[in-house]
Amino acid sequence: MTDEHKAALAQGRDEGRIVRLYLEALEATRPRRGRPRTIDTVRNRLEAVVAEIDDADALSRLQLVQERIDLTNELAAMEAVDDLALLEDDFVRVAESYGERKGITYAAWREVGVPPEVLRDAGIGRNN
Repeated sequence: MTDEHKAALAQGRDEGRIVRLYLEALEATRPRRGRPRTIDTVRNRLEAVVAEIDDADALSRLQLVQERIDLTNELAAMEAVDDLALLEDDFVRVAESYGERKGITYAAWREVGVPPEVLRDAGIGRNN
């Protein structure tokens, strides 16, 4: 395998990782139905759950433990949103070459939730 081939493989792996991380972040930050939850409301509920666990009966404790786990994961995802701008910058840098190499169209990018302005910044137009 030539050094050029190795470099191309490494570039493909890096671009794929960048695209995957950005798409996962988009999915995690996609608005959900119902009243929007904020970091503060999730933290408040988490504190309430932790306070209730010790005094709960066995079945309620089980449900509260699961809710604590879910809230902790939700809070971590919400705090990771701050990284979205960094992920978006990386995505813009690699999306065009990744999309050309993989045959991904503008419509496919849009269907998975990539905003049109991000695609424009990446150099991906409707004719791609």
